Amino acid sequence: MPANSEPSEQFDPQRFSAPHEQIEELTIARAQERMAAGDLTARQLTMMYLERIAAMNEAGPALRAVIETNPQALEIAETLDRERAASGPRGPLHGIPVLLKDNIDTADQMQTTAGSLALADSRPTADAFVAERLRAAGAVLLGKANMSEWANFRSSQSSSGWSARGGQARNPYALERSPSGSSSGSATAVAANLALVALGTETNGSIISPAAANGVVGIKPTVGLTSRAGVIPIAHSQDSVGPFGRTVADAAVTLGALTGVDPRDDAAQASAGRSFTDYTQFLDADALRGARIGVARETFFGYSEKADPLAEAAIAILRSCGAEVIDPANIPTATALRDTPAEIEVLLYECHHDLDAYLAMRDGAVRSLAQLIAFNDAHAAAEMPFFGQDRLTAAAAKGPLTEEAYLRALAEIRRLARGEGIDAALQAHRLDALFTLTGGPAWKIDLLNGDPSGGGGGSSGPAALAGYPIITVPLGMVAGLPIGASFTGTAFSEPKLIALAYAFEQATLARTRPTYAPAIL
Repeated sequence: MPANSEPSEQFDPQRFSAPHEQIEELTIARAQERMAAGDLTARQLTMMYLERIAAMNEAGPALRAVIETNPQALEIAETLDRERAASGPRGPLHGIPVLLKDNIDTADQMQTTAGSLALADSRPTADAFVAERLRAAGAVLLGKANMSEWANFRSSQSSSGWSARGGQARNPYALERSPSGSSSGSATAVAANLALVALGTETNGSIISPAAANGVVGIKPTVGLTSRAGVIPIAHSQDSVGPFGRTVADAAVTLGALTGVDPRDDAAQASAGRSFTDYTQFLDADALRGARIGVARETFFGYSEKADPLAEAAIAILRSCGAEVIDPANIPTATALRDTPAEIEVLLYECHHDLDAYLAMRDGAVRSLAQLIAFNDAHAAAEMPFFGQDRLTAAAAKGPLTEEAYLRALAEIRRLARGEGIDAALQAHRLDALFTLTGGPAWKIDLLNGDPSGGGGGSSGPAALAGYPIITVPLGMVAGLPIGASFTGTAFSEPKLIALAYAFEQATLARTRPTYAPAIL
């Protein structure tokens, strides 16, 4: 697969018709209704998604959202159909096709590579906990989604959505625009109806930003609510696994299937008694009535003159839905969090430690960060045609997690993001959640220069550094490009955030189907 694959020169969105339009915008609930009625099977549904991927991933608009499909997907779906007929469905994900980001281990015929050629000769020996949970819920693991290679932590000049294995993923609203990252393919695939839902991972922005850029819902859970065991890491203090859906309800269903205490992940121990297997119980179209919502303006407004008017209109909608809006309700440490070098220091230390631990469990030629760097150098033409690996080399230079520099940086981040940051804002104004613009319009893909500094703004930082949850919901469109709005809360406040996000979604119904335009402006 060419690393810089372009959409077909003959591609014309006006003449393009994606197959199986009947499943576009299909929801989990509607799919289950049809399967229960006997007019749809899991095998039929899986086949339709596989055919849409074949028509749109490398052909047609060449979205490059899917890095590989599961050769066992139809067989799995057939088995689940027989089980449904014999004993009924296991739950709401029974027979539902799900894509997984290519850093989530599956012990099957698919690879798990973080988009890198370095792991192409290696297979995981066990499912990641979240993959295991999806199988237990009756989901069909449809394939692996393309991603920013090594979760966008290989280079400071990377292009979001590019990987050596998958090429450059594209935004389905304008093919010249970035899908953002690092869970690029997961968001693009859900937006383009190549899967019903998908899983992504986030360290800082890697679920929230691509969800907004691709006009879908993304949930970045509290660190530890979903296990990271079997997930190729960046940093254990911030990494989280979460769902993408076209609706809040679909994302909530998927999140419930992922939770559970996992002894392989220390952070997951904190979720005991604080997680749910059914988050749809919190869907409440009237949840904004009486809710106290704080508008966090400082650093999260003013970076996009095109998107800001949508945010102001959204604030008016919050009020019209009965919310008590406190405006502004700034995070006291917002500027300090944006400017501190402590985050990159923590990520570099933890990347070295966590990647070494993960790679040591794989059976291929690359068993450490040092060997990964050497592999990239030896295969530079394929692995580094556009940007290098300065972040990996900087991580390799860091020492153990007992060093004072790491401990001091981690303490600073937690202080600024938690007690003096998000929690301070929530407590000072007695808030249920903070409301922000998720980010600006998607930028143009630039393989030579990489993403713009700051990625065009974004609200993911405080929640990422605190390890707290954040949900983004489609807000509207700017020049044909989606914009999202975010709700942020304290640790394990997913039920409240899901309720608020659902009420906002139902009040706005802002999601718009992609147009696959070659360019915008």
